[in-house]
Amino acid sequence: MTLAQQLWAQHRDLADTCLLHPFVQGLGDGSLSQARYRYYIAQDAFYLEAFARAYTLAGAKAPDWEGFCELHALASGVLHERTLHTGVAAELGIDLRAVQIGNATRRYTDFLLATAWGQSTGTTAVAMAPCMRLYAYIGQQLAQQNPPPHAYSAWIATYSSPEFEQLAQQLEQLIERYAPTAVALDQTYRYAMQCEYDFFQAAWEQGA
Repeated sequence: MTLAQQLWAQHRDLADTCLLHPFVQGLGDGSLSQARYRYYIAQDAFYLEAFARAYTLAGAKAPDWEGFCELHALASGVLHERTLHTGVAAELGIDLRAVQIGNATRRYTDFLLATAWGQSTGTTAVAMAPCMRLYAYIGQQLAQQNPPPHAYSAWIATYSSPEFEQLAQQLEQLIERYAPTAVALDQTYRYAMQCEYDFFQAAWEQGA
């Protein structure tokens, strides 16, 4: 079992708690209110900006050119996703320039950027991996329920896709290559997973 697999298995309880969250279940069956989804999309735009920056910082610290190139390619993918968010936000009538960053979003982005600035490439990959692996897991689980088409079907299709699974695996492979063996990484991984849960909870509460 790889280190990434061990970390996922160790903190799978939080992943399943996220999957069962009413926000996520509402995405799955289409019952989520548009107000909650609007809050989520607006906050996710902030998050993606920090995620792209974290990739870039991790790439700058990569000990080899291959890792530098991979991390910057992953950052480019996030930039593309952020552009798509701009389009979705416009369709929902959200002016991203006027949105205030929420407390849960701020805690998560501060954690990611502090890790990326202060820690190694491998530790930063550990901090970022829960997002990618969790979204792939949620997308795949929701897709298996085979819901009829609804407002959030595209969301499910995006995160259940083989392409997104490949991105999650690519990041996890960077953990195997660069994670420092002498550092306890389980707390970093779990904190990021808890931030994911808090992100869904904030959208559920603040978007109501």
